[in-house]
Amino acid sequence: MRFPRASGVLLHPTSLPGPHGSGDLGPEAYHFVDWLVAAGQKLWQVLPLAGIGPGNSPYMSNSAFACNALMIDLGELQQQGWLETADLVPLAEFDAAAVDYAHVHPYRMERLARAAANYAARGTAAQRADFAAFAAEHANWLDDYALFMSLCESCGWRDWCDWAPALARREPQALAAARVRHAERIDFWRFCQWRFYRQWAALRAYANDKGVQIIGDTPIFIAYLSAEVWANPQLFELDAQGRPSVVAGVPPDFFSATGQRWGNPLYRWSEHAKDGYAWWVERVRRTFELVDIVRIDHFRGFAGYWEIPASEPTAVHGRWLPGPGDALFEAIAHALGPVPIIAEDLGVITPDVDALRKKFEFPGMRILQFAFAGDASDRFLPHNHERDTVVYTGTHDNDTVAGWWATATDAERHYARGYLATDGHDMPWTLIRAAMASVADTAVHPMQDVLALPTESRMNYPGQESGWWRWRFDWSEVQPWHAGRLAELVRLYGRA
Repeated sequence: MRFPRASGVLLHPTSLPGPHGSGDLGPEAYHFVDWLVAAGQKLWQVLPLAGIGPGNSPYMSNSAFACNALMIDLGELQQQGWLETADLVPLAEFDAAAVDYAHVHPYRMERLARAAANYAARGTAAQRADFAAFAAEHANWLDDYALFMSLCESCGWRDWCDWAPALARREPQALAAARVRHAERIDFWRFCQWRFYRQWAALRAYANDKGVQIIGDTPIFIAYLSAEVWANPQLFELDAQGRPSVVAGVPPDFFSATGQRWGNPLYRWSEHAKDGYAWWVERVRRTFELVDIVRIDHFRGFAGYWEIPASEPTAVHGRWLPGPGDALFEAIAHALGPVPIIAEDLGVITPDVDALRKKFEFPGMRILQFAFAGDASDRFLPHNHERDTVVYTGTHDNDTVAGWWATATDAERHYARGYLATDGHDMPWTLIRAAMASVADTAVHPMQDVLALPTESRMNYPGQESGWWRWRFDWSEVQPWHAGRLAELVRLYGRA
């Protein structure tokens, strides 16, 4: 599907300013939409909206469907009458420049629990009717998720295969007893999803009304400790004890000499095929309830994926196996019709990956930071871009442009200076201009590059398990010329 020529900014909501330790869906998110409009931007790209997992990564969520309760706007809960003014006093330990999850998580979860209890005690008839309608609409994933999270808490977050056997095997009698035993906490987890979905729907409607579309992100894999793996073990490559026999990752590449061992369970694609990929169809359907465009992470895994024995400590020893290919995306198209999907086609891209992407007319991705390590044939160089692509200065996995330029090789620096006709003094905006000028239909710039921030502001470092996903900005860093300069590039290069 061809996209209209436009540009946008990549910023996860947790990176927004705000008083409660982390960006959220409150007033600062609306202000950011207004800033995008002033900057002539038509797109806001976010990372997965799912809950965070190990290392605070949104790519290791405990659900493929549930969203991150830590992004709920606490101020809205006060407006509903479920929190007091005193509940919103921030902690002195909060950091305006980074999310300190050690303080943010307990602070926000405690207040969400208070709000849920106050709703249960004095929620209005209209509020209860809306909650009931939400729960009924989302019952096919919400019920398993709420029970799963309650059981995880009561079991100390052990792997679900180590729970009582009757719960691990989901025996009906054991599940029924657990629903009674954990009823209050189940209602809490359902409450959190209700408020997130309602707040997000309002924010998205505001953005859409302003002419801004939201690009979401669907990770190809999900965490082992997730509601969907527990509820559908037959769809994943698990052994007789319910543990992963093989795990996901990628072989050695630009980011890591030993590859990346992500550790997610792999799909048992033969089982998905039996019911026409119904689980995946529902996952994509639900994602489009939240966003306007979906970026599918690690698209190459649908053509062929790297299988790593679960016993291996790195990704070096693995093998390529065929993915579902055409069959999956034909099932999605049959159920949902043509949908706007961006294929993250980075890494080891073989002809079958390109063929799969082009058959379904999914725009691919071009990263300008990767463009200058080779010669004029490099596919990431702007003169080799195609219209049905999305060009980025960098992604959440890259260093910032300023950080990249500070550590680039002499050969990269020489090529980039010559190619871009620059002395290198302002590389973040030089690459933003190059992206805007590209023939690619879509150009997206991380907010860190708009602000020309150094390495310390990067969002993630692939292969490093902790210390990332924390960056935040402050409006004091944003000057009027930032929006003005973006708007001028939009005008110059026809991305209005």
